[in-house]
Amino acid sequence: MALTPSNMLDLGIKAPEFSLTDVVTVNKIRFQDVKGESGTVVMFICNHCPYVIHVFDQLLAVSNEYREKGFGFVAISSNDVINYPADSPDKMAELSKSLNFQFPYLYDPTQEVAKAYDAACTPDFYVFDQEDLLVYRGRLDDSRPGNNVPLTGKDLRQALDAIREGQAIAEPQYPSMGCNIKWLK
Repeated sequence: MALTPSNMLDLGIKAPEFSLTDVVTVNKIRFQDVKGESGTVVMFICNHCPYVIHVFDQLLAVSNEYREKGFGFVAISSNDVINYPADSPDKMAELSKSLNFQFPYLYDPTQEVAKAYDAACTPDFYVFDQEDLLVYRGRLDDSRPGNNVPLTGKDLRQALDAIREGQAIAEPQYPSMGCNIKWLK
């Protein structure tokens, strides 16, 4: 595991479109299918990364709370499943069901979507406003495995609240930190 920060994609860009398979329903899902009235959160996660495992409870709490406030959520795994079989679509589906994800969990087999979002690590969060423009990217909060900082989802929550209230999102925005995406060789 290589500790890797987010690349911090430029704010203001239009959400890159995608069409990926939901590992639970096996339906093709596009950005427009998950878009929320208030905004949309695209999360790059995976099954095996300890940084992702560390945030699952808070990630689920934030997504459940803010889906009720009109935000769409989607999770994408872009990892190489040959060398990291714990991240294979069947294992992704098992995880989604066991944790009761209320959002699609999509598999990016070519890694083209991860590249379009300039994703670098898991977890990595991207928030788009009602116009599908990037207004936040980076971390859930400043908790990491072993640093004894409580999980709150503070940074992501503040961004979502600012969108709902029509306010500017607080600066600076801090990169997420986690396992690097396992790129295909």
